[in-house]
Formats: sequence, C-alpha cells, structure tokens
Amino acid sequence: MTPPEHLTVQGPEDVLGFIPHSLGYWPAESLVAMTLQGKRLGATLRLDLPGPGTLADPREFARTVRDYLRADQHADAALLVFFTNDGWMDLPHTCTYTGLLAALQAVLGTSGMPVRDAWYVGDRYWRDAYCSDQSCCPVPGRPIEEIRDSRLNAEMVYRGSSVGPAPDQHAQQPGSVSAEAAASLLAAEEEWSSQLDPRRGSRAQFEAVLGFWAGLLDSVPGDALPEAHLAFLRASLRAPAWRDAVLVMAAAGAATAQEGAGHFGIFDAGCLLAPVGPDPADPSSPPGNAPLTAGTSADISTQGSRAAGPDLPGYGEVLLGVKPVLPDWGRLNSLDRILASLPIYGGQAAAAALTGRGWIAWCRGRGSYAAAYLGQALQVEAEYRLAELMLELVRRGTLCGWAARKEAAWQRFQPDAA
Repeated sequence: MTPPEHLTVQGPEDVLGFIPHSLGYWPAESLVAMTLQGKRLGATLRLDLPGPGTLADPREFARTVRDYLRADQHADAALLVFFTNDGWMDLPHTCTYTGLLAALQAVLGTSGMPVRDAWYVGDRYWRDAYCSDQSCCPVPGRPIEEIRDSRLNAEMVYRGSSVGPAPDQHAQQPGSVSAEAAASLLAAEEEWSSQLDPRRGSRAQFEAVLGFWAGLLDSVPGDALPEAHLAFLRASLRAPAWRDAVLVMAAAGAATAQEGAGHFGIFDAGCLLAPVGPDPADPSSPPGNAPLTAGTSADISTQGSRAAGPDLPGYGEVLLGVKPVLPDWGRLNSLDRILASLPIYGGQAAAAALTGRGWIAWCRGRGSYAAAYLGQALQVEAEYRLAELMLELVRRGTLCGWAARKEAAWQRFQPDAA
C-alpha cells in the first residue's frame, strides 16, 4: 500500500499517523516497515513481532523483512516502526528490540535499503529509537496524541479514510436479522440449489450465473439486495466451479472465466435444461420463476473482459495474481462489497463468501485480513478446501503477484484524491 499523491509528510508524526490508514487498523505487537523512494513513501509491510527465540538471533527474521521489501523495486531506503508497549520505555540501551533493530539495519543496509529512521509506538507514548537526548526524547516518550492529531492524519480523515478494528476483531457477523428472516433466506437458497444442481454441467446456466454476477459487479446497488437475489447468489457459490469463475471474472474478465471453465471440462453437452435465475427487474421472483437471459453467450463474452484471444490467462495464474498484468480492481472492490452483504450463516455458501473476501484481501496485500476471513470460513465450514489452500499461502508469507508489483498493486487511496 502506498500513500496518495499530493500529501506532504512534514515529520515523524505524519509518517506514524499514515500507517494505521495504510493498514486499515492500528497495529499492536507489530513491526511495520515502510520503503522510501527518494523522499516519497513507498510500500507498507506489517509483521508480528518475533518472540524471545527469534530475538536471540534475529538475522533470519531480518532477511525475511528484506525479502518482502524487495518487492518494491524502486526502494532506496526504509523506515521501521515497532508497535508495542513492552521493552522500550526505559533507556534505549535496555530495549528488548535493540538486537532486532541492529540486524535489520545490517541486512537492509547491505541490500540497498538503509534504515533512515526508526520509532517505538505504544498505546500512550512514542519515541525515536535512536534518540537518547532527554530534552527531545523524554522517558517514557512523547504523547501518542501527537500522532493521532497529526496534520496528515487529519488530512486522511478529511479524505474519507477511517481506521477500523484489527483483523482479529473484524470478523464478519451474521447480521441482526430475525430467525424468521434467516429461515426464509435459507429456504429460498435451498430452492435455488434444487434448481441449479441439475444444471451444474450446463454451459448456458454457467453463463447465466456469470451474467447475473456481472450485472451486480458493474452496478453495485446502494440498497440491500432482495431475498431472491441473495438466495440465488448464495446458491451459486455452492458450486465450486461457479465460485471460482466469479472470482476470475471479477479480476480478469468473463472471457477468461469462460475459457478456463471449458479447460476444466465442467460442461456436459447432454445437459439441455434451460437456465434459471431471478428476474433482475422483479426482486420478488421465486426460484425457477423465469429463464435467466442476461448471461447469454453473446452478452457475457464481452462483459468486463480484460484479455482476449489465445493469451487468456488460466485460473491458477489469476488466483495467484500472476495474470493479467493489471487486474480489474474496480470489479474486485465491487465483488468484495457484494460478498460482504451476503449473510454468513449457513454452511458452504457462507464459507465461499468468506473465502472470496479472504482471497481479495490477499490480492490487496492485506495478509492479516486475509487470514481472519479464511479462518472464519473454516470455522463456518470445516475443511473447506479453497480456504485451506489460501490460508496455507498466507501463513507461508506468499505475496499475491499483483501486490508484489507497484504498478499492479491495489490502491486504497486514489492518486488524484487531492
């Protein structure tokens, strides 16, 4: 995550005030490293602070930080921030993280990213990690309000940015609906599933499902979706091939989703059932009420396509963020909002929605959020395979291909926001 254009950093308070906006939350027990490109802030990386075993010999941890920061190929320096209340509020030479800071200085310095500055930040105080002058760096530190009241923090709030809860407190909730409403939605979902399951091999139904999702991605409704639409979306996510196709379509276009589905051999030429789905113009349409015509071959083949011809990427390349060169972040953002609107109670549909949000968070380079969503998916539906695979990638520290390249990375703040 990089800061928007036209913001001026005038002091350490501005740098430290930007970090919670960049991450989306105020970190705790964390090391945050930021790259510099000349005088410009670059990418932001957050890692859990290591325990005593690692601190005894922090060189491997420091090399891990270096490997992550190398994703910013234009970085020529680094900033380090230790977010913790422990081990630094006495004199600097007694600090728990002195050895880690020294290891990071050595490793990053020899990699062309010398540490320009470093700070400790707690709940009440902050201080320069290199300063021992009591006149400007008193013990235990300077008041945290200097960061919360910084000019840049105020500017970010003015631009509409907010700092939310930490990922482990950000779990998606079922929503405050009555038992009757929940039961009605689940019953409608089961009715749609009974209609869709016999059509999982139908190319026409596949295109109809993607057509319905595509219509929502291109015009996310401001109001809550009607029950028939929510139930249909949830039922469609219960088919793994359709779930994956929705993710691929959002990032790389409908043509890529169609081509990949064909390669996986999911279509059955003998399945001639007419496609079904809710009538977009009639929110009260019951399951199977009318054929769904918005996703015909002629319509969907050009909707949102970001690639064409023989060079369409495969599903694996898209899901790992290798291709396309630039994903459709507008559609991925819309998909995240739609998935967030789906009530999460109820088995596979809930696990699919949470896994989709976890994948999008991983694509954005927000590993902590990705792990939270994927972990919740596995709580809802144990051994949900895609969530297991994605969570393994996150835990290994694997970066999404798009997040690793500045020109493709998600931008939380628009460059021309000023």
